[in-house]
This record gives sequence, structure tokens and C-alpha cells, in this order.
Amino acid sequence: MADRDVSEVTRGTAMGIAAYLLWGLFPLYFDALKPTGPWEILAHRILWTLVLCGAALLILRDLGWIRPVLRQPRLLAGVTIAALLISTNWIVYIVAVTSGHTSDAALGYFLNPLVTVALGVVVLRERLRPLQWVAVGIGVLAFVYLAVVAGTFPVTALALAFSFGLYGLVKNKVGVHLNALQGLTLETAILAPIAAAVLVGIAVWGGGLDFARHGAGHAALLAFAGVATAVPLLLFAAAARRIPLVTVGLIQFATPIMQLLCAVLFLGEHVSPERWIGFGIVWIALLLLTVDTVVTLRRARAGRLAA
Repeated sequence: MADRDVSEVTRGTAMGIAAYLLWGLFPLYFDALKPTGPWEILAHRILWTLVLCGAALLILRDLGWIRPVLRQPRLLAGVTIAALLISTNWIVYIVAVTSGHTSDAALGYFLNPLVTVALGVVVLRERLRPLQWVAVGIGVLAFVYLAVVAGTFPVTALALAFSFGLYGLVKNKVGVHLNALQGLTLETAILAPIAAAVLVGIAVWGGGLDFARHGAGHAALLAFAGVATAVPLLLFAAAARRIPLVTVGLIQFATPIMQLLCAVLFLGEHVSPERWIGFGIVWIALLLLTVDTVVTLRRARAGRLAA
């Protein structure tokens, strides 16, 4: 590789690691927002992210894409579906963390790669390689084990895995038209009226807003939700353009590992032995997926070199 290519890969890897580490620390951030309720946190996250993204677009003078997008109903429909899916993912995650179920959220993000592969088969009619089939089968076994043997139906984990998997599927269809900043701006703009209505509802019928009730520091933490949302996403987008897919796949496991560690070490959550076994089964499936990806990419690279 040329020195420039090596530099780009190094920068991309650093950006990817930073993004996933920030996502891995989310449990500590959302736990610090207590006693604010999850719906108020979600509304602040949407509105402050829109403010931050809007300011960034103004600074970059990147507004020319808005009018053409508004003239494409199908694209707007796709972005609206994506916005609803990611907001569903956000609220489920916030509820899980603030209610003491961060380990369930971690399991959801461990399951996400398996769900993504399964959606590719069901929705996109993709054909799986043998090792991928084995990994998906082990993932199903993990689900059955957790639901039957461990006695805990993983509703939160499945909701997170499927909402994010479907979000990625929709973004794959509409994302080519918008970069990461533009896409996040449009998604939060679509959600902004709902977020504003939620805040009004909490203020009028829900006992009042917590935004200014617990001091300036707590209010600043709520406003920081915009930075916490936008920065890792933009870092990830920049990394994905610079590093191979297999590197992205390997780095992404840092997030649920950190979430699980945060749950056990800092948030005082208890993970039963049966749940640890369930995690272990999922990790075996993820290991097989990783091995399959590495082997496939190496074969493809060797084929290109031979050609």
C-alpha cells in the first residue's frame, strides 16, 4: 500500500474505534440523565441533534440538497421509515438503560449482525455461505435457550436488534442519496414535531419537564444528547469510507462488550449464569461470522491478484 493509503486506513481505524467506544459508553451517559424519564430524554436527543446538524450544515454551506430531496416522495417515505425505526431503537435502548436492563441492550447489539444476515436472506433473497448458515443456526439456538432454559424471553434484545437491522436495510436503499450528516438531519427533522409534542405533553400532563428542574449541569447533560448522537455517527461514516468491511465488523463488537461491562461493573446489574451461557452461544455465532468474512475477503483478494 502507498503511504497515503496506509495513512487513510490508520485514520479510518482510529475513527472507527472512537465511534464504537463512544457508543459503548452510552449506558453511563443515559444513566447519568436520571431521574429524567426516557420519553423526555428521547425528545431532547432528537431536537438537540437536529440543532447541531443544522448548525453544521449552515457552517459547511451544505443546503443545496434539501430542495431536490423534498421533490422526491419515495425518498422522503424511505427516510421517514428509517427515522421511525431509529427512534424506536433509541427509546427501547434508553428505557433498557434507565430501568436497569443494560445487559439486555448489550445482548441486542450482539444479536444485531445475525439479524442483519437473516434479513438479507428473507428480504433481499441473498444466498448464505455454509458457515453463515451455521452462525445463524447457532443464533437461533441462543434465542431458544434464553427464552426456554434461561426463562427470560429477550424482548428488549430482539427489539433493538431488529429495529437497527431494519434501519440499516432501509438506509441501504435510500442512503446513497444522502451522506451521514444530511441523512441524520433529515431524519431528526421528520421526528422533530413528534419530539416537540412529547415535550408539550410531559409539560402539561406529565408533571412538568425535568430540563431545568435539577440544575444547570443536568440541563447541559440533556442538551449534550445532540453531540452524543451526532459525533460517533459521523466518525463511523468517515471510518467506513477508509477501512475494509472486515475491520468494521471486528471493531463493532467493542460496543456491546463495553455495554455489558458498564452494566456489571458500574451500574450494578446482575447477570445470571444462564444469561452468561446465552451470551456465550451468541459469541460463538459471531466468531463464525467473523471467520467467514475474513476467509471470504482473503479468497477474493487472492482471486484479484491471480487475475
